[in-house]
Amino acid sequence: MKFYKSIPIMLLAGVMISGCVSNKKYTELQDTYAKLRERNQELSNKYQDSQRELSGSSSRVKSLEEQIASEKSNVAALQEALNKCLSSSSQGNVNISKLVDEINSSNQYIKQLVNTKNKSDSLNMVLTNNLTRSLSREELSDVDVQVLKGVVYISLADNMLYKSGSYEVSDKSGETLSKIAKIITDYSTYDVLIEGNTDDVPISQPNIRNNWDLSTLRASSVVQVLQTKYGVDPKRLTAGGRGQFNPIADNATPAGKAQNRRTQIIITPKLDQFMDLIGKAPEQSKK
Repeated sequence: MKFYKSIPIMLLAGVMISGCVSNKKYTELQDTYAKLRERNQELSNKYQDSQRELSGSSSRVKSLEEQIASEKSNVAALQEALNKCLSSSSQGNVNISKLVDEINSSNQYIKQLVNTKNKSDSLNMVLTNNLTRSLSREELSDVDVQVLKGVVYISLADNMLYKSGSYEVSDKSGETLSKIAKIITDYSTYDVLIEGNTDDVPISQPNIRNNWDLSTLRASSVVQVLQTKYGVDPKRLTAGGRGQFNPIADNATPAGKAQNRRTQIIITPKLDQFMDLIGKAPEQSKK
């Protein structure tokens, strides 16, 4: 990030040292500066998306850890009560047996929680690796793939796909969509939902009534490009729009609005495929 910010200063210094430059050279410098600013914004958006995903994953892990800690505390309390019963000759065998059963039940629940957490982490890893295996390392830098609860989400900013305020897919999006088509065709039996999202700024175009229309039209445009240009089976595709009502950032700032203007490509395995993937999840090493 800091490298991109320093380039315009270096260019300006070069101009000052060398004296006057031609209009053509000045225009080239301006174009270079604009491209660097755009790339810097793309990298910033990807960084913020990753931070939000990391925060969500941390919250889920923390919740499971809190449940495990609570159950362990409960086991300790039951064990203490059992010890008291064993040390007192006035306690009956029935109460002792009941406490032992409760301890065993709590220990079993702790194991289930731990297994659930480990299985979830393993399944997400399997899905991510399988669904991105058709992409090279260089291609993965342009396509953000995330897995949440067995569902694959690919999120693309609107300035990467469309012209401003329009639902027409731009020419520069072709390379990105071709990479996404590789993921979709690699798993030809998965369902695919294309979901459009906008910020809260009302659209002002005569042929588009509101942000519901804009988000749905954008999703439909991507569906048709995937079908007609990249040969994705249209029976697998669904186009939908959520307007401004599914924000992932605060619309009060320009950066937040930019994050909310996005199109998500959601790839979902069918139930039998999902269960098959669970069976492929690697076993956690036993301690």
